[in-house]
Amino acid sequence: MQIRTAEFEISASEVGGCPQDALPEFAFIGRSNVGKSSLINALTNRKNLCRVSKTPGRTRLINCFKVNEDWRLVDLPGYGFVKTGKKDRGVFEELIGRYFVEREGLSCCFVLIDSRHSPQTVDLDFTAWLTANAVPFVLVFTKADKLKPNPLQRNVDAFLKAMEEFSSALPRVLVTSAQSGEGRQELLKFIGLCLASSGAE
Repeated sequence: MQIRTAEFEISASEVGGCPQDALPEFAFIGRSNVGKSSLINALTNRKNLCRVSKTPGRTRLINCFKVNEDWRLVDLPGYGFVKTGKKDRGVFEELIGRYFVEREGLSCCFVLIDSRHSPQTVDLDFTAWLTANAVPFVLVFTKADKLKPNPLQRNVDAFLKAMEEFSSALPRVLVTSAQSGEGRQELLKFIGLCLASSGAE
């Protein structure tokens, strides 16, 4: 899988505002400040394709990026916003839920987990919701460059162990670092396999 072109397409405040074509989509989601924008930039090898903010919860729209003219990356608002009220959180959660239910082109959701932390309830709750709604997803542990291999693996294992409470089939796991490039090729390879299996590549 080679990224030849990657360009911003549209920001939508509601699902109906997303592109109406049938291109395969790969959605990125996670807690605020988990590194979604940085990982998308690293994945596409475009430094400023996706805006990186130091303020948690800055992404409040569905941001779509067309790649190679034939598939799409989607940057979704983070769940567990830090600086929004309960009403705003409800609006964003409804937006996210509708996206996963209504977008027929969704090939896979990449759920980003900060590898530096032990399992967080908000992450587990979200993966439980995806599991219950039969949404295909991959766990992508970010910021792998911030800690040593052994504690990183312990956190990954602990998360998967916690998931056994609500899932009998655990998802694929990828470990990444936007800084070092770790996991980039594995992520691209997985996307390529998905596209090939759907006949898009």
